[in-house]
Amino acid sequence: MPADPSPRGSGETPLRRAADASRRAAPSPKSRGSGTSAVEVRRSSRRRRTVSAYREGDRTVVLIPARMSEAEEQRWVTVMLDKLAAQESKRMLGDSDLAERAERLSGQFLEGRARPASVRWVTNQNTRWGSCTPAEGSIRLSHRLQGMPEYVIDYVLLHELAHLLVPGHGPRFWRLLESYPRTERARGYLEGVVAADRLPHLPAARSE
Repeated sequence: MPADPSPRGSGETPLRRAADASRRAAPSPKSRGSGTSAVEVRRSSRRRRTVSAYREGDRTVVLIPARMSEAEEQRWVTVMLDKLAAQESKRMLGDSDLAERAERLSGQFLEGRARPASVRWVTNQNTRWGSCTPAEGSIRLSHRLQGMPEYVIDYVLLHELAHLLVPGHGPRFWRLLESYPRTERARGYLEGVVAADRLPHLPAARSE
């Protein structure tokens, strides 16, 4: 399903976009949690303000206005990749999916040393993203992570896996996470979510 921040984009189809777009390959940002996906940016002179994206086989197509600068292009590619990832993660990873991801992450970043006995979603963690009980080998992730980009979920899961090896948050613990390439970006994303939750809710605008 295309991700489009503007309601104007809902009337367009991928085929029509492809027909009126000029195509240009763009280097892919760093790989997502589920693997590396090539990114193709297509500029269109007919497109004035809207930006949209969709998956096409093993690549991601991002559609932008032709007049957009290189800096704006890079920013919007990142934004749209996150939007697509959030949509895809809403397909509800089950507990068995989390267990598989935990095994993969442990093997990739922790030499397979972290082996949880159980990994599951819980709905009673509203003040933290995840928790771990090393004595039981159990890991629990907050349901609030569902719908967030996969690299964020992977970071929280890897964080809890590291706690199976090191209980506290000392230098030894953080060294275990150094090899995960999206640690800082994931932490920034979560900090942004927390900050947004603290903002006062503005009244809805009245229709004239």
